[in-house]
This record gives sequence, C-alpha cells and structure tokens, in this order.
Amino acid sequence: MRKEINVFQFCKETNLLLRDEGVFLVSKGSGKPNIMTIGWGFLGTFWRRPVFIVAVRHSRYTYELLEASSSFTVCLPGRGMEKALEVCGTKSGREIDKFKELGLTPSNSYKVEAPFIEECPVHYECEIIYKHGLEAEGIPREVVDEIYPSGNLHTLYYGEVKGVYAVEGAGEALKKWQT
Repeated sequence: MRKEINVFQFCKETNLLLRDEGVFLVSKGSGKPNIMTIGWGFLGTFWRRPVFIVAVRHSRYTYELLEASSSFTVCLPGRGMEKALEVCGTKSGREIDKFKELGLTPSNSYKVEAPFIEECPVHYECEIIYKHGLEAEGIPREVVDEIYPSGNLHTLYYGEVKGVYAVEGAGEALKKWQT
C-alpha cells in the first residue's frame, strides 16, 4: 500500500538516481502508456510550487505522448530493475509495449491521468504546467557540439508535483542503489 509523502522526502535519492542510474518517466497521451528511462531532470521549486522538470528529445516516442497529454509520472526504480532501466532507455515504445515486455504493471495515479509503475517504490505525479523547446542558439557551442551534433534538441516539461507516493520501506529500497 502506498502513502502520500512530502514532495522532497526522497530528493537526494532522486537526484542520485538521475545522475547515476536513471529513473522512469511514464506518459500516456491518447494511446497506451509508455516508459522511458531518463537521466536528466530537476526536482525543486519554481513559481513557488514543487516542480519536476524533465527533458525529452523531439525524436522520442515519449515526446509525442507528452505533447498529447497533460501529465506524467516519474518513478524511482527499486533494486533489481536494472534490466528495465536498460530496455526503457534503448527501446522505443513505437515498437514494443515496455510494460508487457518487462512484466511491469501500469497503475492508475491518484491525482493525474498518467499511470505509474506499480513495482517502483516511489513515484511523483506531475501535471504539465509549462513546456519549452530548447534552441541551439542559446546553448554554449561546446554543449551543442557534444550533446546535439545532429540537432535533435530537447523540450523541457515542467510538471507541478501534485503528489508523491511511496511504499513502506521505500527508503531502504532506494538506499540499496548506493551500496
């Protein structure tokens, strides 16, 4: 059973996972739900609101889903989900149903339309309140050369965090990533 927790209770763990392993971004749009592994994002305060900002390249299937949606979830993986992180970071939802392929369960969120991954110990429910497409002209040349040599830029989606939910023992499940 999940309970609602403070938005920033697992902020440190979330940022460590983003940097070192990745987290799951779940979107739905008008079709089936899809999971994508992300390693770039920000959890913080913007416009006096708790906000999770995620970056999605225009070429990704998730981009299409987010453009047709008003919400997303960010799910923190538990120990043993390394294969799922790899598959969700290398395979496209255009070609496979990642939930089915990986035996993961999409569950209805409490406050947003996008589902969350039942097997993840913590998830953030986010309502899209703003989006901004990056422009190469505003990015340092060395970053463009390194990250965007083909011009496949990101759109930043600002999700107001409407709720964060965790299973009992989530802290221990997340600490195991750091051992």
